[in-house]
Amino acid sequence: MSYSPSLGSTISKTHMRTPNHLSPFSGMCAVCTLDCTGPCEIGLSAVRGSEAIYPYATDINQFASEKEHPLDFSHFNINGRVFGAWGCTESAEQATYSNVNIRSVFGKKNRVPLRAPIILPAMAKLNWKDYYAGAALAGVVVVIGEDVVMKDKNLKLKRGKVSSSSLLKEMIESFRAYDQGYGDIVLQANMDDEHLGVLEYGIEKLNVTSVELKFGQAAKGIQGIGRIKNLDEALYLQELGYLIYPDPSDPDIAANYRNGIGQVFEKVGKLPMWDETTLVRRVEELRQLGAQRVCFKTGPFDGKDLMDILMIASAAEVDLVTFDGAGGGTGNSPVKMMNEWGIPTVYLESMVYRMLDKMNEKGYALPPVAITGGFTMEDHVFKGLALGAPYISLVGIGRAAMAAAMVGKQVGDAIASGTVPPEFQRFGTSLEELFENVKQLKVVHGNEALSISTGAIGLYSYLERVSTGLQQLMALNRRFSLDYVSREDLLPLTELASSTTGIKNSADRLTEILDNW
Repeated sequence: MSYSPSLGSTISKTHMRTPNHLSPFSGMCAVCTLDCTGPCEIGLSAVRGSEAIYPYATDINQFASEKEHPLDFSHFNINGRVFGAWGCTESAEQATYSNVNIRSVFGKKNRVPLRAPIILPAMAKLNWKDYYAGAALAGVVVVIGEDVVMKDKNLKLKRGKVSSSSLLKEMIESFRAYDQGYGDIVLQANMDDEHLGVLEYGIEKLNVTSVELKFGQAAKGIQGIGRIKNLDEALYLQELGYLIYPDPSDPDIAANYRNGIGQVFEKVGKLPMWDETTLVRRVEELRQLGAQRVCFKTGPFDGKDLMDILMIASAAEVDLVTFDGAGGGTGNSPVKMMNEWGIPTVYLESMVYRMLDKMNEKGYALPPVAITGGFTMEDHVFKGLALGAPYISLVGIGRAAMAAAMVGKQVGDAIASGTVPPEFQRFGTSLEELFENVKQLKVVHGNEALSISTGAIGLYSYLERVSTGLQQLMALNRRFSLDYVSREDLLPLTELASSTTGIKNSADRLTEILDNW
């Protein structure tokens, strides 16, 4: 079989002429005919050239891989037990799912409490305002994505560094408006942000206390690449310090552009050129500026690079390293990179577990670690925590969390216009009838809960469902505290799942039980 999708994709808004008759090796239709108008990616490329590399309408869409990887979390079932209780009194009245403690912490030294072991990864588009506000309501960590200042029409620079960004300020205030002392909003920086002094501005002027350095650009590791609409915008971005290709300040290139000649302008993100010395020094600089928590974010790079990142994080006492597996969400990555590059999440987490286990064996201080890449519901969160136990303490939910924020907003707009979707009308047509968790929000916010944006309520409600589901799955294994979640709580269903993770399947466990009986 072929794991790769065909050459028709919703990501590029293409489709196959004969989707039921494909050549699995090439991804083309089995018969390519003379009179085809080219609805597939080949046809799009014939018309648009290199523009066809990228997803369409990236300003209003979020994307994910369509590739069917050989191994994912569906290859595991969750174990269950009928004896004992870990983290709870062995009492039928006490050992109930509502008493499962899923509270966690963010940070290594200056710790912030979390209501759930969840981080919402970097996002800076779509319904970002409710994404950040909903995270504060739920009491989890949320990250402002890279390149925010580039989108700020009111951006001001002084000697090439950010001196004012109203957009960044608004993003941070979206979280702080509902901050109840749980979770935090983290400001991420890629290499272009570093050149513009974004983290310095955030720490010194906006009182940001948590920051994140990103390894690579765009969603995973590629350079951030985006087409520019016109010459004026190309010159403006070049003036900000961004790499623009071809050079819009070249008179010949500019003249050709005006005459409809030559290549379209592209903004090309700078790749970091770090080593252990520069990274450790940069972490210390950020702390001296006032950052209480400094984090790393990395994609599924080569194993040697990942090991180096963990070792540097250990030496610098980094507060969190987030590993992002292939297959998860992306804001704007080349279509083929999304499908064909990097280590899928289960493989990646298994590698990181082995690295951390070896570091622990050798006596190194371990950095806190989060895993992300395609996680959506409570079963994913439980499996992610169990697979990485006891070293991986947080699970990142990106696209699904943003989807909840967007749906919440859409339903709120429908309430206001009197056009509630039929699938929700069975619950009612008013805010309090439709959004069940408004009642919970009233406990803290009183009647002001009714004025919270429905997008933020939607994200809060979604995370409340995931948290409750996680409690139930933990209770199924008699784990009443996160400290007790174990790799033994997973049952590999395939030989590949067992051999990749090193977790014994049910048959091998039975053999071990009988041998020790």
